Amino acid sequence: MSDITLMLQKIEQGDPQAGDQLLPLVYQELRRLAAAKMSRESAAQTLQPTALVHEAWLRLGGDAQPNWQNRAHFFGAAAEAMRRILIDRARKRRAVRHGGEQVRVDAEVIDRVPDLNRSDDQLLAVHDALDRFAAEEPKKAELVKLRYFAGLTLEEAASALGVPQGTAKRWWTYSRAWLYRELRVE
Repeated sequence: MSDITLMLQKIEQGDPQAGDQLLPLVYQELRRLAAAKMSRESAAQTLQPTALVHEAWLRLGGDAQPNWQNRAHFFGAAAEAMRRILIDRARKRRAVRHGGEQVRVDAEVIDRVPDLNRSDDQLLAVHDALDRFAAEEPKKAELVKLRYFAGLTLEEAASALGVPQGTAKRWWTYSRAWLYRELRVE
């Protein structure tokens, strides 16, 4: 059992110091995910990876961590927090710079997850489509969030979700097709 899992169990048991001890254990992993995520953001993105990790940590509860079921649950929530932070920032920038106009994106945006250099409009279009997708296919949407917003590889995302890599690959193929249909320019 990993140190992270043990610390999450201590939090669940009500240990008041466990939240303080969790951050040092997960910080480097969160920082690595944030750095990978930020390296794919557009030049307009001014948020630094360290700031993204700190803001996500605060949104997760800071030192007063909620009860996490396991490591995957924690990192899934961290990915979701990072996604929401970036979405909020993109909405603010788009409202000021672009007058609120939305632009659809093509399937290449979903296909190029590791190399994506997104505009705010593309990011928001994917976010909106992903919300609709989550209503229909929550597990598959979680896979997309982990890959697209947290920058995990397919293998890392499969591990975080606790599913076999073959299943994750099928989910990824299905998800990309679903999102392509939603995001294609009409």
